[in-house]
Amino acid sequence: MNYPVFKGAGYVLVHTPDMIESGSTCSIEKITNPDSEFLQNIKNHIRTYEEVVNYLPNQVYIGKKTPEELNTYPMPWYDIKDQKGDRYGKFGQIVPQDEFLAIMKLSDAFDLVKLSEEFIKEVLPKVEKNFSELSHLFGQLKGSDISDMSDADQPLVHDGKVVGYVKRAHDVDPNLNSHVMFENLVVKASGIISALELLKASKVNPQDIDYVIECSEEACGDVNQRGGGNFAKAIAEAANLTNATGSDLRGFCAAPTHALISAAALVKSGVYKNVMVVAGGATAKLGMNAKDHVKKGIPVLEDVLGGFAVLISENDGVNPIIRTDLVGKHNVGTGSSPQAVISALVTPGLDKAGLKITDVDVYSVEMQNPDITMAAGAGNVPEANYKMIGALAVLRKEMEKANLKSFIEEKGLPGWAPTQGHIPSGVPYVGFLCDDLTTGNKNRAMIVGKGSLFLGRMTNLFDGVSFIAERNTGMKAEESSVSKDEIKKIIAESIKKLAQNIAEE
Repeated sequence: MNYPVFKGAGYVLVHTPDMIESGSTCSIEKITNPDSEFLQNIKNHIRTYEEVVNYLPNQVYIGKKTPEELNTYPMPWYDIKDQKGDRYGKFGQIVPQDEFLAIMKLSDAFDLVKLSEEFIKEVLPKVEKNFSELSHLFGQLKGSDISDMSDADQPLVHDGKVVGYVKRAHDVDPNLNSHVMFENLVVKASGIISALELLKASKVNPQDIDYVIECSEEACGDVNQRGGGNFAKAIAEAANLTNATGSDLRGFCAAPTHALISAAALVKSGVYKNVMVVAGGATAKLGMNAKDHVKKGIPVLEDVLGGFAVLISENDGVNPIIRTDLVGKHNVGTGSSPQAVISALVTPGLDKAGLKITDVDVYSVEMQNPDITMAAGAGNVPEANYKMIGALAVLRKEMEKANLKSFIEEKGLPGWAPTQGHIPSGVPYVGFLCDDLTTGNKNRAMIVGKGSLFLGRMTNLFDGVSFIAERNTGMKAEESSVSKDEIKKIIAESIKKLAQNIAEE
């Protein structure tokens, strides 16, 4: 069968220390306890850009280091000070805050972002150097008089100084107020950079992209359609994907894996040849666990936005294939126990192919950075998932209980993704997967995305989907060497001969 393939992946982190106060934790604290010790102390726990670049999990996220290398360093990783990182990795980059604010301005199609002339003068040379792919938008990068900023506007801060603001897009529509527009422009800007990194990594012509699926956790719209979209087409426009259209897909943390399956299905069916799945970052998740981090005297580790983009294309005989026939899903009737959820996600595809849990070389689950979650009392999330998968293998008598530890070490990965909700859910491994299942020593991987639908207060259900990716054998579905006209001629001659035989009888 001719399966679609992973053609490449791009990853972006954006250091946004001055946006942490716009995250949900700090915003709520300002309302409920404006004089709290936490708000007074948080500025003393903010990392510099250099510290963020040097941080080992961030280097893994952009492909400068591998998950296997990360595993050789003792935790906590935030205490490791002797490692020097790079802004650029194999899969992407870590963007400083000043350049990102400028990209937000470039992303702004309605003149809602105002940046001071002084700030523009300082940042313009950097943007021209590092984001030349957006040169068609540079005409928008003009300074403004920001002295007229009102209480209805969302301040834009850099190095503790207000350098601009985001205007509201409507006087009374809460879905278009300045804070929501700020959140949405952050998603769009980080999504654009992710798309650009994918194009560089995959070396695909931007004009060859047919369709874009955006799968972040934000939703743009107005009072008449709060989640109407369309981030996908907005990102495609700014990234100069002139032959693409697209739409948004939402599913909380599981959305990226839903989107990858949808993209693979579109390519497999022949509807589109090249589909990009992209997602920008979420400002609400910045500093989400900051109270615990500050209380324990460690840096606020949720100081970066995350973004990614993945390209799924027709089978080229080289890149890893996506087994669209081997998927798992959390059904409505599955139940919510951890064992039921994991079983529903992991075993259906394997059972269909007659495979055991141990036949998968690597599982990519919720790849959340344990530095962040353990300090917040949530434990090591990837490790917990691998323990459940291993326990399921024992329960199915596919592995001895004594081998559980080695299973986790051999089939698991350390978490390295920021807690941006959707960003950790399976997809951080795709860039490495493209290497591991081509030039590497692995043949089969499973991507697992899980989500918490109950957050929307519409249902108490969990959610999740999974699929299997395999090394490409180079074999494609055989195409008929006979043309349609020749087939018609053969049929016509057969009918004529049949008619003659009947007549002779």
